[in-house]
Amino acid sequence: MYQVPFYWGNSYYMRADFVPIWNTSFQEAVQMIKEAVQGERNDELFYSELINLAPSQEQVAIIESIRNDERAHNKMFREMYWALTGQEITGISSEKYEKVHSYVEGLQRALMGELGAVERYRNIWFGLPTGIYKDTVYGIILDELKHAAKYNYLITLNLK
Repeated sequence: MYQVPFYWGNSYYMRADFVPIWNTSFQEAVQMIKEAVQGERNDELFYSELINLAPSQEQVAIIESIRNDERAHNKMFREMYWALTGQEITGISSEKYEKVHSYVEGLQRALMGELGAVERYRNIWFGLPTGIYKDTVYGIILDELKHAAKYNYLITLNLK
């Protein structure tokens, strides 16, 4: 798929095709955008629970900032999907919501969710053409990494 020229000594050579393991087609990327948006109801329930369990206003503010970023990501994914397909995203995930059993367990679940999102969004990124949509997904990935760092901080504050 990718022919990469390189210079060695006095000659140019063509390297064999290289395909990253997370290579994604455009159609797969668009489908993954749709799937990323459809779980938003469970995300809202999850953030509400975490906010209600947070032991301090500082921790509430951190989780609210993450939730607000996630809402913005959702809006951007919806707009990208519409721009790329001409269709609106409808329907919600059939996944059943799992209640949080404790604040720390919820933080740990949130951390793993952010890291999982980075992996899913990387796959979307690889399937998009160069330009504004790819750049937007890259920005979302950076936000997800920022969220993971914030959840690590919250976990550290609450381990006793």
